[in-house]
Amino acid sequence: MSVLVGTDTRLLVQGLGEAGTFHTDKAIAYGTNVVGAVRPGKGGQSVRFTGDTDHSGVPGRPDRYEVDVPSFDTVKDAVLATGANATVIFVPPPFAADAIMEAAEAGIALIVTITEGIPIADMVRVKEYVRGKGVRLVGPNCPGVITPHQCKIGIMPGYIHQRGRIGVVSRSGTLTYEAVKQLTDNGLGQTTAVGIGGDPVNGTNFIDVLELFNADPDTEGVIMIGEIGGSAEEDAAAWISANMRKPVASFIAGTTAPPGKRMGHAGAIISGGKGTAGEKIAALEAAGVVVATTPSDMGSAMLSAMRKAGKA
Repeated sequence: MSVLVGTDTRLLVQGLGEAGTFHTDKAIAYGTNVVGAVRPGKGGQSVRFTGDTDHSGVPGRPDRYEVDVPSFDTVKDAVLATGANATVIFVPPPFAADAIMEAAEAGIALIVTITEGIPIADMVRVKEYVRGKGVRLVGPNCPGVITPHQCKIGIMPGYIHQRGRIGVVSRSGTLTYEAVKQLTDNGLGQTTAVGIGGDPVNGTNFIDVLELFNADPDTEGVIMIGEIGGSAEEDAAAWISANMRKPVASFIAGTTAPPGKRMGHAGAIISGGKGTAGEKIAALEAAGVVVATTPSDMGSAMLSAMRKAGKA
């Protein structure tokens, strides 16, 4: 079983520029069912993707792919024609908010927004707009979502992922990849990895994903990767303490960050003495979470949490 994405995902692409085209090709190579692209003014055309699949030599899976992805002028047209139930957004920052709201209005169940640099005021407007529409927004400024060997939506390298027992949720893209590789190397693997993004206003938070993993029978443990800034990790720690039935490991980036200086992500800033790494680590440890001291310790921290729970 997986959360958010799987073999039944029918993916639409919004923003088929250089980055969107590159990562759409990688998604198709991974086996993701890409059913269409929104290209205003180019409806009725198609874009051909060909190459070697990521599962060459796997019994029952093709070695090469040749896919014609149809183009549509609007998300609504695409949904009506293809039955798309997920979309990935590579639209440039000035227009990304409108793209998200168009997808929500068309009833797309899952909206994964990769775009970085969307103005905070735009995201505040987007969050209010999608409220109550029954859609899930992941991102913006995120690496995406992947269920190994089933569906890849985003910019993560597919080859490091391995089907397994651990759910991954992270504010950081590159630290997601590091955690995934360590989980693969130590034999734990992943059920689904979700990058929620590093912006201060996003669609899906730690608690949202922890709830999904807590309810997923195939997920036996979770690794949560946070960073300085905001209170999302402290909120998640409180939720874990009260509700989580599975072992959790964590890593918090930014232990050496100076107060008042943004580090990498728009949301990674210590302000007014709040959001420090120390506060987050203390809250997580108080909730029974095993916290890794360095990025290279994330896999071993997860193994330790699993052993403590008798699941290693």
